[in-house]
Amino acid sequence: MNSNRNMVNKQGIFQGVNQTMTIASLAMVSAFVLFSVLQIDLANTVYSSVKSWITTNLGWYYIGAVAVIFVFSVWVTFSQFGKVRLGKDSDRPEFNNFTWFAMLFSAAVGTGLMFWSIAEPLTYIQGNPFAEMANVGASTAEAAQIGMRITIFHWGLNAWSVYVLVGLILAYFAYRKGLPLTIRSALYPILGNRIYGPIGHAVDLLAIFSTLFGTATTLGLGVSQMNAGLNYLFGIEINSVNQLILIVVVGSIATFSAVSGLQKGIKLLSQWNVRISCILFGFFLIAGPTVYLFSTFFTNMGDYLVSFIGMSLWVDPQPERQWQGWWTVFYWAWWLSWGPYVGIFIARISKGRTIRELMLGGVLASTLGAFTWITIMGGTATYLELYTESDLTSVVNENLTMVLYSTIEALNVQWLTWPMAALATLMIISWFVTSADSATLVICTILSMGGNHPPIKMRIIWGAGLGLVAGILLMAGGLEGLQAASIAAALPFSIVLIVMAYCFMKDLYISTEYQESPQPLVKKQNKPLEPASALTK
Repeated sequence: MNSNRNMVNKQGIFQGVNQTMTIASLAMVSAFVLFSVLQIDLANTVYSSVKSWITTNLGWYYIGAVAVIFVFSVWVTFSQFGKVRLGKDSDRPEFNNFTWFAMLFSAAVGTGLMFWSIAEPLTYIQGNPFAEMANVGASTAEAAQIGMRITIFHWGLNAWSVYVLVGLILAYFAYRKGLPLTIRSALYPILGNRIYGPIGHAVDLLAIFSTLFGTATTLGLGVSQMNAGLNYLFGIEINSVNQLILIVVVGSIATFSAVSGLQKGIKLLSQWNVRISCILFGFFLIAGPTVYLFSTFFTNMGDYLVSFIGMSLWVDPQPERQWQGWWTVFYWAWWLSWGPYVGIFIARISKGRTIRELMLGGVLASTLGAFTWITIMGGTATYLELYTESDLTSVVNENLTMVLYSTIEALNVQWLTWPMAALATLMIISWFVTSADSATLVICTILSMGGNHPPIKMRIIWGAGLGLVAGILLMAGGLEGLQAASIAAALPFSIVLIVMAYCFMKDLYISTEYQESPQPLVKKQNKPLEPASALTK
């Protein structure tokens, strides 16, 4: 292999990373931030226009693309290749099932479910196209059921198929074929060694762009809920200055966790995320409408499964009302934009698992986790709205960030209200930290051409950069720009992902080491792909 091919520097300021990629990514981020800060009005106009155009005109494409991704995920899970191991045949998983699931779920969810598991069904109960088509009135039990169905749909099988399929493809090419753990490696079957040139750089820069701005957006939005929690608990004022302080604090914790690596900070935080969440869920189950929640669990499951195909393929015939663009299309674009980040992280923790283990564990277990979360918290809120004097929809309409705390208060267990609100705030912080530290590790993994242990100085630089980008744009009023940038990045990445799936399928059929045969499995003597070790000059 040509030693001049663009790889990792062994000395100097860029030691341990790819110099071209690092400079290009820093320039890209700086240009975006400067434009957003120096031209605030123009930037916000551009970002709003881009977001509006994509959600209005490309809704059909996003619906179709995610449906295709789900169908492909089902095929590969139950195909003849399901037993192929992501690594050598002798490799076994680095993490046990609980730890692996905790890290996967924490990286992908962040504070999203804390924010939307209650707010989303309470928004839908007030009206949505599915209720209109069924002639269901607002604020009724039927409207509540449809609201839960839509919420679970947005956080269910389709979303996790995007994440886990990216992780599967990258883990296959990295650990089975010896290529770098970066997005570019999945294109090797059609590009060959050209993945190490400008095309590969462009694909990985897109991944960095999606990862940084997607996570910065979540940090910017997440601190709003953190600030609301601290306001509820301690009376701390809700304003931009306090939110900026929160970004600095949470960003510092996330950077420290990223520096400590997978086996320490990220692993431990992820495990505690799940454990702490179970305490809050237990409170909702016991203090809330216990029988109703158990009944709703099975009702939601049946409703979701029956409605899944129709909802997955539904394109609003009245796009002028913009509901699908605001919700489903936005969510699909959001999952696609986070695909590179979550996918690389999933691949990093999944070496040694088989294709079927990764797909079933990643998609089904994560969907069940999100399903349970939404049923418990969203179900409690809708019950309180329908059958008690609580007026939670007014809270949602006035301030989304406060509805979680209003729901805890409405359960009317006074001696536990403050402790549970404090626990919820701790969960918001903890869930986000695990997303931010994972994102930092992913960016550094890409820049180090798939290295398992990216340079610590780069983890510090990009961890600080993540908080800096969110903080600057928060102060400049440019968070909508971050959101629009992430959605825009989903468009080219959706195309990349479809090509990745094709390359993956092609390699499985043509170059895989084992093929099904009536005879005993015989190892084929195929020419191996370029090993990752050849990438270091």
